[in-house]
Amino acid sequence: MSVPAAGSRPAFPPATPAPTPSPALAIVLLSVAAFASAASMRIVDPLLVQLAGAFAVTVGEASIAATAFLFANGVFVLVHGPFGDRYGKMPVVALACIAAALCCVLAALASSLGLLTLARFLTGVTSSAIIPLAIAWVGDNVSYDRRQATLARFLSGQTLGLMTGAALGGAIGDWLGWRAVFWVLAAIYSIAGSALLVVMIARPAIARRGQQAAGSMLSQMIAVLRRRWAVTVILIVALEGGMFWGAFTFVGADLHHRFGLGFAAVGLAVAAFGGGGFLYVMVAPQLVRLLGERGLCLWGGIGLGLAFAGMALAPSAELEFAAIVVSGVSFYMLHNTLQVHGTQMAPQARGAGMALFALCLFIGQAIGVPLAAPIVDRWGATPVFWTAAIVLPALALWFARAIRRRQLAAERRG
Repeated sequence: MSVPAAGSRPAFPPATPAPTPSPALAIVLLSVAAFASAASMRIVDPLLVQLAGAFAVTVGEASIAATAFLFANGVFVLVHGPFGDRYGKMPVVALACIAAALCCVLAALASSLGLLTLARFLTGVTSSAIIPLAIAWVGDNVSYDRRQATLARFLSGQTLGLMTGAALGGAIGDWLGWRAVFWVLAAIYSIAGSALLVVMIARPAIARRGQQAAGSMLSQMIAVLRRRWAVTVILIVALEGGMFWGAFTFVGADLHHRFGLGFAAVGLAVAAFGGGGFLYVMVAPQLVRLLGERGLCLWGGIGLGLAFAGMALAPSAELEFAAIVVSGVSFYMLHNTLQVHGTQMAPQARGAGMALFALCLFIGQAIGVPLAAPIVDRWGATPVFWTAAIVLPALALWFARAIRRRQLAAERRG
């Protein structure tokens, strides 16, 4: 299989063909579900002061409600992946949305911090199924040559959720109180889950299971990890998550300390990352045709290098803001390509494969931020930005070369 030249269609490895074209409505509804799941990750952050006052605890003690969700969301994805392979990815996503809605109702009714923490933990458990299984469903139902553009459209919901989650929580919490935030989340989860169930009733074919992996959940995970390409993909996504988020997490603090931006302006600047993601979503089909997979990796890596170098050198907040937008576009060029290959790591156990993909991304973030924190405390964010500016392009080059080697191996076998 040859490497796609500029202006030509990219070359793709063999894929399991979808029996019928996937309905656009299903992609939209999965994107809405992804919005709710992504928004849940950060929606409690601006509510901590209110929660501390409501339950007569410190802000630090109240933060357990945020931590509980993130922990459950990162760990329990391992259960949902094989579960989706066995019982169908779309049904599991729909039921996860309904269950997450009920957990949000429990959070809205919580009479103590302990009950709220339990509700947030259970929301994380249920919500963790949504994004990985939705991506795996796209892998089962969309042919490989259309998959990257389709996943980019799906990503619009997740990107919007990450971008607006904290702002949504702060605005609703300030206007109607913290309990209203969870009622709104419950409504969004309910709409997505109920609509997916209706679509499955109307179009039973989209709820079908993909190729079924044999064995237990654990054996499915082990089978995925025995594939050399799967190990390569999940290792790179773990390093990408640790390096990118380990640096980007401190962009807001850098803007505040270096340029004296207020917290509202800092929030707007950080949200520009999501704006960059939307720019990518808008032009993803054209970029896929123009650059191909390897080109997206290479140019995404170059863009990330330039973006973090720009953050390190920026003489003004406006230039750092521009660098943040570039980082959003570039990150999704690289990450979206990783996601596409994540769906193809193990076609017979796509849910298990995407569960491992999501877990390794979470582990990378969980390790990267604490490693960067003492450096930022002592020397500021600039050294961390420079490290990202060097490592991320190298990582993108590694992945692009790995794709090329895989393509050449496929040509020799063919």
